[in-house]
Amino acid sequence: MGKKIGILGGTFNPIHNGHLILAEDAREILGLDEIIFMPSGNSYMKKDSAIPAGEIRAQMTELALEGNPYFSLSMLEVERQGPTYTRDTLAQLMALHPDARYYFILGADNLLTLETWKDPAFILQNCIIAAAVRGTGTEEKMKKIASHLIYEYHGDIRILPARFMDISSSEIRQRIREHKSVRYLIPEKVLAYIEENKLYQGL
Repeated sequence: MGKKIGILGGTFNPIHNGHLILAEDAREILGLDEIIFMPSGNSYMKKDSAIPAGEIRAQMTELALEGNPYFSLSMLEVERQGPTYTRDTLAQLMALHPDARYYFILGADNLLTLETWKDPAFILQNCIIAAAVRGTGTEEKMKKIASHLIYEYHGDIRILPARFMDISSSEIRQRIREHKSVRYLIPEKVLAYIEENKLYQGL
């Protein structure tokens, strides 16, 4: 059996410390060899012209990952033409590294909607889903949906006992618009990049 590779996808608009802590927790709990951060391209679920170009979000992500030898950036979805589907991403990864075991790291909200994604059967049968409990009160709901997906699709779903991190990209964007501090919410290099490029100020 090849490497155990975690995939953490997202808009990363911008990437923040909550994403990094989730990835590090998943790596440790699941014994992953590496984690690939995958900024989304043209997501069919987020039609928002205010989202910066994939290259900009990828540059911020790359800055955030510096210094961690287990973390790397993939441009797979940013460079793909047309809508971004997890199913297609997984198929591409499997073709590139057929001997690897893939773990898709998801937040609670994504697990709850996974059955509405394109070809959920393919996703659930070809990778392990690692779903993070976010906050209190969602764990029972998540266990229920996980049981349903395991029964329906014979998937392998692990519930990560993730720490509660009340950090969101939307809150960070709002704080920047309002000229409030986002220090300690995002990596220093990402903050410097945002300030240098005057991102989120008028959105």
